[in-house]
Amino acid sequence: MAHGTTDARAATPAPAPGEAAPPPETSKARPAKAPPARVPLRHRLRRDRVLLLMVLPALLLLLVFNYVPLIGNVVAFQDYDPYIADNAFQAMSQSPWIGFEHFRHMVDDRLFWQAVRNTLAIFAIQLALFFPVPIALALFINSFVRPRVRAVAQAILYLPHFFSWVLVITVFQQMFGGAGLVAQVLRDHGHDGFDLMTDPGLFKFLLTFEMIWKDAGWGVIVFLAALAAVSPDLYEAAAMDGANRWRRMWHIQLPALRPVVALLLVLQVGNALTVGFEQILLQRAAVGAAASEVLDTYVWNTGLDNGNFGYGAAIGIVKGVFGLLLVLGANKAAHLMGEQGVYKR
Repeated sequence: MAHGTTDARAATPAPAPGEAAPPPETSKARPAKAPPARVPLRHRLRRDRVLLLMVLPALLLLLVFNYVPLIGNVVAFQDYDPYIADNAFQAMSQSPWIGFEHFRHMVDDRLFWQAVRNTLAIFAIQLALFFPVPIALALFINSFVRPRVRAVAQAILYLPHFFSWVLVITVFQQMFGGAGLVAQVLRDHGHDGFDLMTDPGLFKFLLTFEMIWKDAGWGVIVFLAALAAVSPDLYEAAAMDGANRWRRMWHIQLPALRPVVALLLVLQVGNALTVGFEQILLQRAAVGAAASEVLDTYVWNTGLDNGNFGYGAAIGIVKGVFGLLLVLGANKAAHLMGEQGVYKR
C-alpha cells in the first residue's frame, strides 16, 4: 500500500514553466462542532441543589446585614427623627424630605474636610509603611528561614492578629507611654522620657506601627501561599545557572507575587476611606480630635452622639461612592499593568 502511494505521487506531472503549482491534496475539512446546548435553569437548579443549599446561609447573611440596611440610606435626604414613630420604617416614612441639604452642608463643613485630610494622610502612611511589610516578611521566611523554624516563625508573627485592639493599645501604652518601659529606662540613664501615645504629631505613625505589629504576620500567610505554588524546578534551574538567593528572589519569587500584590493593592485602595475605626476611637481622647478625627469617627460622632442621623448617612453615601470609584480606578490600573486585579476585563 505504501509503495502504491509513492508511485502515485511520483506519477504526478510537474508543472510546466510559468504555471502555478497545483495545491497540495488535503483531507476533507472537519465540520465545526456545534456549541453545547444551553442547560435549562430548572435542570441546573436541580443539578446544583446541594451546592446552592451550602451557599444559602452565606447569601442570607449577606442580604440581611449588607443589602437590607441600604434602605436606611434614604434618611440622607430627610430631616430624620427616629422618635416620631414606633419603629425605624415608620419614622422614615413620616420624616420630611429635604433633598440634598445634607450634601450642601457637607461641602461647607470644615470638620468634615479635616476628617477627609486625616483619613487620606493615614491611608498614605499605611500604604507606604504597612503594605510592603508582609511581602518582605514572606520573602525572608521563604528564602532564609530553615523549614524547621518556619512554622514557629509564622506562629509567632501572626499571633498578635488574634489580640483585640484594646490589648494591642495597652501593650503599646506599657511600652511607649509616659510611664512605659522605654521612658523609664531613659530616665534611669539621665535622659528625658517621652510619651509617644499622646503626641498628636506622631499619632498617624503610631497607628501604622500598631497595625504592623498586629496584622503584618497575618498578611504573610497570603503571600506564603502564593510562593508555595511556585514550581521547585524553577529554583533548581536558576541555581544551576548560578543564581544566588537574591537573584532567585528577584527573578522568581517577586514575579510570582505580582498577581496577589495587585489584587491586595486594589482592595487596599478601595479601603482608603476606612482606616481603623476601633483603633482610632480608643485613642482619640489621648491626642485630640484634630489629629485623630477620620471619616468613620466623624460619622459616629455626628450621627450617633449628636443624633444627626441624616447627615451621618449622607457622609456614608459619599464615602461609599468614592470607595467604589477608587476600586474601579485601581482595578483599571491593574489591567493596564497586565494583571487581573479584582475581576477580569
